[in-house]
Order: sequence, then C-alpha cells, then structure tokens
Amino acid sequence: MQIRHLKTIQSPTDPPLRVTALAWTPSNQKLAVATSDRVIQLFDETGERKDRFATKPGDPKAPKPYYICGLVFSPDSTKLAVAQSDNAVFVYRLGLEWGEKKSIVNKYIQNAEITCLAWPREQPNAIVFGMMDGKVRMGNLKTNKAATLYQADTCVLSIASSLDGHAIISSHMDGSINRFFFDDGISGASQGKFAFYKGAPIAIGWGESIVVAGNDKTIAFYDNDGRVLQEFDYSRDEEEQDFTVAEFSPSGQSVVVGGLNRFYVFNFSTTSGQWEEAPAKIIENFYVTTALSWKPDGSRLVAGNMSGAVELFDCCLRRSRYKGKFEFTYVSPSQVIVKRLSTGSRIVLKSHYGYEIEKVNIFRNQYLIANTADTLLMGDLATCKLSEIPWQNTGQERYYFENPNVCMVFNAGELSLVEYGVNEILGSCRTEYTSPHLVSVRINERKADEDIKKVAYLIDLQTIDILDLNTGIKVATMSHDCRVDWLELSGKANKLLFRDKKRQLHLYDVASQRRTTLLNFCSYVQWVPYSDVVVAQNRGNLCIWYSIDSPERVTMFPIKGEVEDIERADGKTEVIVDEGVNTVSYTLDEGLIEFGTALDDKDYDRAVGLLETLELTPETEAMWKSLSQVALKDRDLAIAERCFAALGDVASTRYLHQISVMTEETFQNQHGDAVQHYAVKARLAMLDKHFKIAEAIFLDQGKIDEAMNMYQTLHQWELSIKLAESKNHPQLETLKRNYLQWLLESGQEDKAGELKEADGDTTAAINLYLKAGMPARAANLLQSSQLLSNSDLTERVADALLRQGLYEKAGELLEKLGHSERALDAYKRGKVFRCAIELARTMFPQEVVNLEEQWGDYLVSCKRTDNAISHYIEAGKSLKAVEAAISARQWKKAVAIVDSLQPPEKGQPYFLRLAAHFAENHEYQLAERYYVMAAKPQEAVEMYTRASRWENAHALATTYMSADEVALLYISQARDLENQGNLKDAEKIYLTVKEPDLAINMYKNHRLYDDMIRLVTAHHKDLLIETHLYLAKTLETEGNLKQAEQHYIEGQDWKSAINMYCASSMYEDAYRIAKAYGGPSASKQVAYLWARSLGGESAVKLLSKLGLLDAAIDFATENGAFEFAFELSRFADKFKLADVHYKHAMFLEDEGRFKEAQQAFELAGKPKEAILMYIHNEDWDAALRVAEVYDPGSLPEVLVGQARVAFDRGDYAKAEALLLRAQHPEVAVKLYRDKKMWKEALQFAKEYLPSKVAEINIEHENSKLGNNVDGGGDMLKAARIAEQQQNHSQAVDLYLNLSPNFLGDADALQEAWEKAVELAVKFTPERGRTVIEAVCAKLSSINRHGVAADLYTGMEMYKEAIDAYIMGGLWEKARQLLVFAPTYSAYVENAYAAHLKTGGYTDALVAVDAIAALDTYARREEWDRCLETAQAQGMPALAKYVNIYAGSMLKQQRYGELLSKIVRYRIPLSSESSDMYSRISSEILRTGHSEDIHVLRDLLWDLVNEVPTMADDSLSEYLLIAHLHALRQYCSQKKGLAYFAAKQSISLLRYTDILPPDRIFFEAGEAAKECGMTNMAFLCWNRFLDISDAIDEGEATLQDSRDFADTDIPSEVELPLQSITSNKREEVRDWVLQLSLDQQVKRDLNRRQCGSCGEDIYEAALSCRNCQYIWAPCIVTGYPILQSSVNCTSCNRAANKDDWNKYVASEKACPWCRKQQNPQYFA
Repeated sequence: MQIRHLKTIQSPTDPPLRVTALAWTPSNQKLAVATSDRVIQLFDETGERKDRFATKPGDPKAPKPYYICGLVFSPDSTKLAVAQSDNAVFVYRLGLEWGEKKSIVNKYIQNAEITCLAWPREQPNAIVFGMMDGKVRMGNLKTNKAATLYQADTCVLSIASSLDGHAIISSHMDGSINRFFFDDGISGASQGKFAFYKGAPIAIGWGESIVVAGNDKTIAFYDNDGRVLQEFDYSRDEEEQDFTVAEFSPSGQSVVVGGLNRFYVFNFSTTSGQWEEAPAKIIENFYVTTALSWKPDGSRLVAGNMSGAVELFDCCLRRSRYKGKFEFTYVSPSQVIVKRLSTGSRIVLKSHYGYEIEKVNIFRNQYLIANTADTLLMGDLATCKLSEIPWQNTGQERYYFENPNVCMVFNAGELSLVEYGVNEILGSCRTEYTSPHLVSVRINERKADEDIKKVAYLIDLQTIDILDLNTGIKVATMSHDCRVDWLELSGKANKLLFRDKKRQLHLYDVASQRRTTLLNFCSYVQWVPYSDVVVAQNRGNLCIWYSIDSPERVTMFPIKGEVEDIERADGKTEVIVDEGVNTVSYTLDEGLIEFGTALDDKDYDRAVGLLETLELTPETEAMWKSLSQVALKDRDLAIAERCFAALGDVASTRYLHQISVMTEETFQNQHGDAVQHYAVKARLAMLDKHFKIAEAIFLDQGKIDEAMNMYQTLHQWELSIKLAESKNHPQLETLKRNYLQWLLESGQEDKAGELKEADGDTTAAINLYLKAGMPARAANLLQSSQLLSNSDLTERVADALLRQGLYEKAGELLEKLGHSERALDAYKRGKVFRCAIELARTMFPQEVVNLEEQWGDYLVSCKRTDNAISHYIEAGKSLKAVEAAISARQWKKAVAIVDSLQPPEKGQPYFLRLAAHFAENHEYQLAERYYVMAAKPQEAVEMYTRASRWENAHALATTYMSADEVALLYISQARDLENQGNLKDAEKIYLTVKEPDLAINMYKNHRLYDDMIRLVTAHHKDLLIETHLYLAKTLETEGNLKQAEQHYIEGQDWKSAINMYCASSMYEDAYRIAKAYGGPSASKQVAYLWARSLGGESAVKLLSKLGLLDAAIDFATENGAFEFAFELSRFADKFKLADVHYKHAMFLEDEGRFKEAQQAFELAGKPKEAILMYIHNEDWDAALRVAEVYDPGSLPEVLVGQARVAFDRGDYAKAEALLLRAQHPEVAVKLYRDKKMWKEALQFAKEYLPSKVAEINIEHENSKLGNNVDGGGDMLKAARIAEQQQNHSQAVDLYLNLSPNFLGDADALQEAWEKAVELAVKFTPERGRTVIEAVCAKLSSINRHGVAADLYTGMEMYKEAIDAYIMGGLWEKARQLLVFAPTYSAYVENAYAAHLKTGGYTDALVAVDAIAALDTYARREEWDRCLETAQAQGMPALAKYVNIYAGSMLKQQRYGELLSKIVRYRIPLSSESSDMYSRISSEILRTGHSEDIHVLRDLLWDLVNEVPTMADDSLSEYLLIAHLHALRQYCSQKKGLAYFAAKQSISLLRYTDILPPDRIFFEAGEAAKECGMTNMAFLCWNRFLDISDAIDEGEATLQDSRDFADTDIPSEVELPLQSITSNKREEVRDWVLQLSLDQQVKRDLNRRQCGSCGEDIYEAALSCRNCQYIWAPCIVTGYPILQSSVNCTSCNRAANKDDWNKYVASEKACPWCRKQQNPQYFA
C-alpha cells in the first residue's frame, strides 16, 4: 500500500482544537470532522468545506463541558450518529444533497459517559456504543430506545464492526476483548470473550483479521478464533509512544495504526496468509494521531491530530491508465476504483469474495469486465451496477452488451446471462449463435403484474427456443422451414418477431403459440421502444403495426432510402431514413403508440381518451376492437359499450347498455357486486356466444323458462324443445306447435317437412319437401314409404326432379315406373352413362356403342382421359383412344393401341410424341423405334448424343445419314455440349470427326489454356512454341502475369517474361526468372534494374541482400550510369568508390573530355593514369603538370615518352635533351642502336655513358658480321674467329646461336655445340652447367639423345641423363645408368610402363603391370582379351572388370551380348556383385525384351539358389519379375494357359516402376481381353492410352492414376522416350471408346476383403493399405497367396492351390524350379 499526502483539509488551529472523530459517508460524498469545540464540519470528497453545525448537549438545562467521542454515518449515508461524553448519542438527519435541512431524529440519554460508537452496515436501524461502566448497548432507531447487548467489568475503550456488518468487537481497559454477533448464533461462531490483550487495547479494528494496539507499543493480529496470528513489538523504539487509533481499509486487507509522527502500514498477503509490514509513513511534526477514517472506496485516508489538523492522503497499491480514457486505482488486491477521465465519475469495483482482481477491461466505454482467479466481475458504468459471479476463466469468453440490463457471456457453446447488480447467473442456454440479432433478452422492461425475465435464442438455424429465466422452463419452441437471421421479443416477452433468409417477417404469439407472416421482402424491422408497435420496411414502403394483435391492420407510407433507426424522446417517435444524400425523419402517431402502453397498464379510461382524439382508420378500428376485448375480459362494461359504439356495432352496444341498466338496478336492489349477479353473468356469456355457459347459469338458479326463452330468442327452437323435454316442461306440446307454425310462417318448409316425417305423416312431409324445393328428399321418402303406386304424387316428384336437374334420381324413379325411354333420356341428359348403358343393354342394345363413345367424350371434357380410353376402345374409336391415352400419359396403352392400328401409317401423327416421351424417360430403344418410324432418325441421334451414348448414336447415324451429315450433326452436337459447359464430351466428339482445331478453338474461347496446349501438343506440335507465346502475350495483356510467365517459359522466351515483370515493376518475379533461366548475367541485370527502380538506401539494401552490390556498381559503370554507380558506391567501401571514379575517368577519356577525366583520375587516386592519358594524347605540358603535382616520380616517364616521339620525328637533339633531363641516357643509346645509328650511339655513349662504349662496339661488329656472312657457315666462321681471338665467351654464344635454321648438317651442329661445351668448361667454368644444359636441350631437339645423356652423365646429372635416354628410347642404357643412381629404378620402370601404355604395347605391358594392361584393354573396349586376362589374374580382378564391362554394355544397350558374357564369366553373388546384378536386372527389365529377360531369369535363379543368404530384397524382386515375365511369355503361347498369362500380366502391373509401363499395361489389357476380363482390359488399356499420350507430349513422368488408387500399382512412373506399341494405339483407342459408351460394362477393379482388417482392397494387391498386412506372391500367377496354398516339394516355393493344380496338371513341372511335380488336391 502506498500512502501519499494529497492536501491539508484543515490546518492546525490556535489554540489547538483536538480532532476527536472523523467519518466518511458510505456514498463517498461527505466527510465529517469533529473537533474539541464540539462543532462538526462537513467536507466534500475533494476536501472542500461545504457545511458546519454545532452539536447540542445531552441535557440543555444542566450544561457542562463535553466532547465528541465518536462519529459514524448510517449505511444509506443520510444520517450521522454523534456520541458525546455527556452520556448522550444523537442521530442527525443530513440528507444526501448539500443544503438539505438538518434535524435530530433520534436521541439516546444514558447513565454513564459514552466512550465509542459503531454503526454496522447490515444493521440500518441499530447503532452500537460503548460506555464508561463497561456496557455495550444498541440503540434502536425505530423505537428510539437503547438496550444492553453485554457488559464487561471495565470501561469500553474502542468498538469496531466486522466487514460484513453482522458482528461487532469491543476492547476494554483490563485488556479483555469481547465479540457479539447479530445473527443470534446462526453463524456458529462463538460470542462473548474473544481474547485478552496484555496492555490497554486503545485501538481495535476488524478486517481480514482483528488488530489490537495499545499502550505497550505492540500491535497484535488475531484470527477469528481469538488466536494470535502475529505480533509486531515496537517497545524498543524510544521515539514511539502509545498507539491511539487503528483503521482498516474497506477491503480489510490493509490497516493503518496511528502513532507519534507516523503511520504503521500492514498489508495482508493472500498467498502466505500473513500480514506484511510496509515502510512506515513518517509525518514530521504531526504529533499524536487522534482520529483516522478510510474513504469507503479505499482511495483516500483522512487523519486528524492533537492540534486540529486534518490531512488527506492518497492510498493505492498502483495506478494505471486504460486507453487514455479511464484511470484504474488499485486500492487493494480485491478493490479497484475506475475513474472516467473526461467526467471524473467513478465506480468502485470490488470482489465480494476478497479475491485479487487480475485484469480489468472496459468495452464500449461503458461496460466493465474484470477477472479474479475464481470469479468474473462485470458492471455498467452508466448505472453503477456491479455483479460478481463464480467463474473459471478460460480466456475464450466473448461478451455482448447489446442489452442494457444484461451482460451476455459466451463460452464453449454456452450462453450465460448476468443481470447487472445481481451476484448470480440469471440463466444459461446452449447455443452456437450469439449474434445480438439472434438472441433477445427481456428483463422487466415494461410495467407488468408479474416478474418477466425471458430469453429467445436459436437452437439451430431454423429452431427458436423461448426460455423463462425465472423458472428455467422452456416457454415455447418454434421450428421454421428457413434459416432465421433476426429475432426480437416484445417488451413484455409475450410476442416474438423474427425474420428469415427469404426476408419474410413473422410474428409468433407466445401464449397461443400461433405464427403469422407479416411481411415479405423485409429489409428492416424493430419494436418501437417501450411499446408493442412494430416498424418495418418493405422495399419502398414503411410499414407500421400500431396494434400488433391485429396483424392484418398495417399502416404503410412510401419512402425513399433505407431505414436506419427509431428514435423516441420528448413525447415524439421518429423513424430515421437515410436517402443517400440526406437523412429524413418520419414522425409516428404518438397517440396510437401510447394507446398500447395504456392498454398494457390497464388504464382503459386513458386508452379511450387517446382513441377519441383519433380518426377512425383501420388502425384505430383495430385498437377499439382490442380495447373492447380486454374491457369485456375485465368486465368493464362502460368501456366495452363505448368501444362497440365507436366500432358502429349497434347491436352489441345496445345489448351492453341493457346489461349496464340491469347492473345498476341490481346494484340498487342488492348493494353488492352487480356484475356477479346471475342474470348479468348469463347475458355476458351470451354476448361471448357461450350459450351453454349461459344455460348452465340459468339452470343453476332454477330459471328454466329464461333458458328456454334465450334459445327461442335466438331462434334455436330445437335446443329449447330439447331442454323442455329434458326437464319435462308442461308446455312441451304447445312449444312444438308454435315451432311448426313459426317454421311455416318463416318459409322453412324443409324443417316443417322433417317434423311431419318424424310424426309419421309421409304424404304431408313429401308435399312440404316439394314445396321447399327438395325433390330428392321427397323421392327418397317416396321410395322408402312404398307410395310408388300413387301415380299423381310420383309424377309430381319426377317432374320436380327433372326441373331441378336431378336426372339420375329422375331416371331411377322413371325406370322403376317402367318408363324406359324417359329414363334413358334422363340418364343421357344427366350424363349418367353407366346407368344409361346398363338400361340400354337390356332395352336398347343398338344404342350401347353410341353411348360408349358419348361417355368417352364426356370423360375427356371432364379431363378424365384415363377413364375415357376403355370406352373409346369399346366404341371402336381407336384414334380417340390413342389421343386419350397420350393425354392421360398412359404410354403403354398408347403403344399397344398404336401398334394395333391397321395400316400402321395411321399412327404417323403419334410416333414423334411417343418417341419424345420415351426419350425423356430414357427408354432409348423404344424412342429410337418411333423416331425412325416417324422418319426422324436425326432426332434419335441427337437423343443418344444428349445421353452420351455415342456408340448408339454413331451406329444410327451411319445407318440413316451420309458421312457429311454425320460430321455436321456431330459438330452441331459438340457445339451444343460446348454451350452447356460439357467441354470434355465436346472434345471427344471433335476428335472423333477429326476436327482437333475446333476443340482447340473451343478451349481457347473458354480460356482453358492448359487443355488447349494439350491438344496443340498432340495435334500441332510444330505450333506449340508459337501457341505458348500467343497465350503468354494474351495473358500479359489481360494482367494475368503468373500464367503469362508460365507460357513464356514453356515458349522458351524467358526474356519476354522478364521484360513483362519489369514493365509492371514486379522486379522480384523478374529476378526469380532471370536467376532460374538466364544465369548470373541476366539475374545481375534484373537486380540492377530493380535497384534503379528503388534508388537510394533501399537499392543498396536490396543489392547487399542479393550479394550483388559490387556487381551492380560494375554494371552501372559499364553502361555509363555513373550517377547511379556513385549513389551505390557511397554505401560501399572507399575502394569501390575509387574504382567508380577510375572507370568514370576512363569513360571521359574515351569521350575526349580529358580535363574531366583528369579530375576523375585524381578522385580515384590514380594520377598516373591521367599522366598516361596525356602522354597517349601527346599533351606533354598537361602530363608534366599533373606529374609535378601528384606524381613527381612519373616525370622521367613523361620526358622519355616525349623524347621517343621527338626521336621518331627526327628531332634527335631534343630527344637527347629530354632523356638527359629524365636522367635516362641509356634510352637514347637504345634508340640509336635500334635504328642502327652506331656512330651517333658511340658518340652519345662516349659523352654520357662511357661504360657502354665497348658493348656498343661489339654489337656494332656483330652487326657488321651478320650482314656480311652467308647463313650458318658464316656464323660458324665468326665463332671460330672469336675463339682464335680468345674471346671465348663470345665464341660460346656464337656456337650456341647456331641452329638447324642456319646450319642443316646435324653432325656439324653437334660438333659446334660440343665445342661450346668444351670452351665453357675450360675458359668460363662459371657458365659450364648452364651451357651444358642448353647444349643438351639442343641435342635432344635434333634427336641426339644419347649424346645429350652422355654429357649429363659427365656432369653427374643422372636424372637428366636418364630422361634423355628415356626420350631416345634407350631403355637398356637408362637401366645401366642405374648403377650410379639406383634411387631412380622405380622411376625408370614406371616410365617404361607408361611408354608401353601410350605406345600400345599392351601385350608386353601385361608382364610389367597387369592392372594397367587390363585398364588399357578396358579403355580400348577389347573386352575378350580384357576378361580373359582378368580371369587369369583371379576372381577379384575378374569381378572388377566384369562390373566395368557391364556398365559399358548397359550404356550401349547391348543387353544380349552382356548377358552372354555374364553367363560365361559368372561372378558368384556377394555384397559387391549384388549391386552389379541389380543394375543389370533393372536395365534389362526396363527394356522389356523377352529373350533377354528369359536369360536374366535363369541367371538370377542360379545366383540366388547358389548363395541364398546373399540375395537381397531387390534381387529377389527382380527374380520374381523376370520369372513372371518369362512365364507369362510361355503361357501366352501355350493353349489352355491363357488364363495364367492374363493373371501374370496383371501381377506385373505392380512393377511398372521397373518395367516399361506402356508395354506392360498394353500386354495386361490384351491378355485380359482375350480371357474375357473386360473390366481389367478396359482399365489397363485406358491407362495405356494415357501413358502413350503423355509420351507423345514429351512428359517425363505420369502421376494421374485414379483408376488404380489405393492399390500397390505405382501411381507415379517414369516414361520412356518413345512408346513401343504406338502402331496398335488407334485400334486400342477405338475399343476403349466403344466400351466407354456401354453403360453395362463394369469399370472398377476386381476387389476382395482383407483377411486381416476386413478392408475392401484390390484383388491382386500384395499388401493392405489399411493394416499394412503383406501376402506372399503365388509362383504361378503372381497374385497373393490367400487361405488355400501348396508348396513345391523340390524348391518349397508357395502357390495358390487351384492355380498350382491347373498349371502342374498341364505342364507336369514346377514353374519356379522346373522340377517334375504333381497336382496336390489334398494338400
């Protein structure tokens, strides 16, 4: 807890006025301060004084000095209790607002001095005070009397209330501490003596624990059982005195104890359960603390002292801001003050369980959500209502605040509702639909007699539940036929509005559970706030239901725009409509709206008053009607009468008026509740049409006559007579006579006839029936009463029947009278043909046929055509029968009739109709028959085409149509399919009629470019590149750059793809393509362009990331973009910048801008280059200037260059001067010597280079000699002259200068060179070795290797001598020299071996180095000699070279030759040879050549059986493949074994990743077809066609294998370069296409159940995809071995029993080991 001083509320007084008591109101609004002058001052929460008043003595007549010893506010903050030392306690009423009148409401005068005071917060009518005599008493505010709670032996020092307000604790002078509970022991805690304190317990407090402090300088904390928890002893602190006061924070988790000039602060740790001492708050010169009070929200602490000072302190654990709008002040772990910064309003958020508040969030700037470890707190900042509920926080909760009274919490599919201000969950329901539009909650929003708390929500998208939250019972469940997207309960939750996805608005009455559709096309709907008026929008109409109980009464206004909201304020309700630019409001009739409210409140007079001000409209009429109903229900007759009058219901008004008069008379006579009188109740029941209830009321009162009169008044004589009969009324006969008379007078002869019939007067009854126009009833009575003999009466009845059109009755009557012709005529006129025909069959047979036809015509006219068919057939009217059958859709009857027509052409008008019907019902054969009979075969073809029955369509078209017509029809059908979007079938048709271009164009029009490319690849491969580029440009134009890129790449034009991306500034993609396809150069260029588009530091970062910064700078300089290069180089190292300057200078130099180039060279730190530039351009002055400034060392170079130019121009003097200035005279000499100007050279040398004179002279002489001699002979003479002149060194040089070019005689050359050696050794020994080496080299060049070797030997240069011998091929001499140099023995032998190798002397090499010889044989591919030699060297060598041989043969695909050698030089199976055999097997199997595979099978069988343990899985698999392949070849050629060949072919499908897939699928399909396995043949050949097409399209692999999914047949196979069975492809394609049109053919793999897991799997699979179980393959078929198996008695290999027996019965041998075997029927 941090305590910080805020302000001084009251400064110290002079003289000092001790602060005796402090108190805050629970509402945090007021602070009361009492001082020793007995005046109470009132301050607001900021510390500003607002009021003051003086207290009164307990006894005004005997005043004496007193002081205020205690202050405390009531729990409602309206009263202030004041305890005074003059034995009095006063209670003042201050009110909640400032300025309210003060008054004393309670006064308690005691017999002893009051010492302390407390007012527990849960005891609003009880204050507790302690007294000097040890009593603790309670004052009752209602009775104004005090009673003693308990009494101790000594003075009461202090009293404190518990946090919950249900108990108090007191301390006494003797150290005793007592506790009292107000719940009379219900809590179970002990009362009375609580603990004992060793000193005087001056200060006491009750929070999380009980704290006691006193004059012994000890602070003690006690638990609830009175045990000491902790003690803090400050007795050693000499500065401390007695502790005077203790005050707990409102949360009880912090306590402050006042001492001398300081506060001691203690905080309770919930984790450790201990009190922790915080640093004391030191207040200099504060002296003794006399009073403390903690503000109820915990944010402030007020302290008073002896001198009258009152200080205000801020208290908090921490403080934080939330989104800049709110401030959170944590005054304790469980209490937070939330303050709105804009208004300063505050709310205290507190956990009632004392849990630490971990997190606080505010939603919508109004709703508060906080979490503790075990609870969830929520509140409304506007209403200051807070709730805390037990909750385990998951972090996944979602909160909804649409309802102002309820917070909705959704978590894990459950919606919990919490009412603000209530600390428990109101209710919960399971739903996944938590949108505010799909949940509606109503919490007592309208005035009602009952507590209304209901929620409507969705169980699923079409079911609404309404739940009563008070009881937890579902009130209603409503299922709808469409998805609900909005719902809302009315204010009283008695009606529900909901709208579905079809925009239909529905009303659901909860009480009656009746649903009504209100509106279609509803775009907006809402209840008007605080009413039952509904506003909705239907397109351009605003719809208002002022009386929702009459949903048919709706008021509509045309509007423009969309309804946004409904606003109701200041007695006006407006609908806000957004019209786009403006917002318009439409005002509703407030009177009509208020009417509903008055009706709900049962204020009927107000409702009438509202309606009387309104005109009578359909809406107000409905309201009058509603009011009349509720008024009648509540028996308010006057209101009901007024309503019926307003509705114009005169009868009801008059009737109610009569009841009202009766009510008044009854009231005057009986003075009771007149409405309860039986006459009034009966008449009201009659008004409600509850006549039985009215009758019961009369009978209960014994009023039979009144009940009978009621029925007679209502003209219900039967009920009156019935009642009279039941009660044996004496006037019964009179009543019946009166009833008959009344019937006759009122023209009800039929009723009178019934009475006569009941009385047995038949003739009178018949006459009355005839008079009443009821001849049928008269006829029935006539026939039943045996009066047919009365001819007059009978004729009258018959005539009456005919006149009224009752022909059947008349006919029956006439027939009974024997008038057959009249009866037949009557039957015909009445269309009673059954009776007519029955009569005609006996009396008029010739009329039967006509009657049958007439009956059929009549039935057709009555739309009963199905019944007419048989009558037409009876009448012989076949065409009419056909028409009737077709009209009745009796097609089978129609077909039977049409087929029976003679001649058949008579049915021509009906053939097309019949064909159309059968085509529609997929009865294609019948439809085809009638189309052909109708001469419309093309329509039959179209029918088959629509049904995708191409085979039937093709057969029919070719039979009845020409080739051009067929093609035209197919193309037309294809276009129809194309228009329908069935492009695959359209493609098949186009390809069938050899029109691939139309199919390509179709895919192009539909933008299916992949299919377009597929067809171009298959049919126009020469246009593939062009097509790709066209599509790429098209897609680029459309902005589809990714697909354009793909086609550019496929079109081998990646540069255009790069340009496309660069043009769109998509450099990253451009760089990707350049890097992938263009190599480093292209990627660097794109990166450079990318960087240029970015510029600055971004470009540098990009290039650095790509590692191309230096390359980009170089590229920029190479392309003359020096500004960009400088921009980049600023971020590179300084050396790169210098390099850019240098290249810039070179560029400027090439441009001829020498001055700028000089500056660039200088910036590059290369002034030398500038000098050279000027030298090159002969700008000597500039060159000298630069050299003098930047590179003085280059001055000689400039001068030499200038001198050379001068020399070339013939200005020798200037050249000499310049060279002398450059201090390079030797250059001048060289220039003269190069130009053979010996005189000038000698003259210049004598003057400036005397040391060179002799050399020049010799050179001059040599020059003259060379010019005078002829060829080598002259040079030889010159050498000899030099030798004679003893110029030996020059002689040696001359001898050495001799070459074959000068002297063609090799012997002379050898002699001269030997002479040079001789002179060098004798006269210039220092040159001896060098000369010998030079001479030896020259001798070797003329093939005098022996002489050279001898010279080397003479100088002991043995290595060189050996090399010379070797070069001359003198191997024996070289070996002889090894005597002197034995270390070179290996050297010589290696050289000899290398000589044999390079010289091709392989046979000789064998003896020297066999491995080298073998390598040579292998390199020359002399395999026979190689392998024979290797065989002689042993098995390791043979294995090595056989392996090399195998690799070479495999590469050359010479498999037959390879196998013959492998068989001849067979290497035993080992870990090393296993790989070779696997490689050989793989390659040979991949070729699929049967002869080679046969040989391979035998080879592998021998190898595996020789060393079974060395055979790995791959080799065993190759053996099985080769075995099945070879056995398949054998069985396919053997009659009776074709079935095995088919199964072996199917088994080989699982190895298509090794075998050639196209051939294997082709052969499997072929074998399956021959054996009648049509479905497998179809699937295999269909796959074969896919593989062949992929091979033709250049695909490397094929992955699509839906037909063979979930099998062990590989889904991805590597394709060969060329299909090996392409010549049979078209034949296969035709067969597959034909079979695909046959719907009866099964197109699925044969399957079986896995014996391990029961999964349905492919019958030939060796493993289960589900459980991974593996079966061994059968050696006969390759299929899995299931339950019934046998083993070969020789090789022990397993096979399926049936397959083994069939094979062995035919071949008498095992297919694996080929040993003789017999069938095993009983294995």
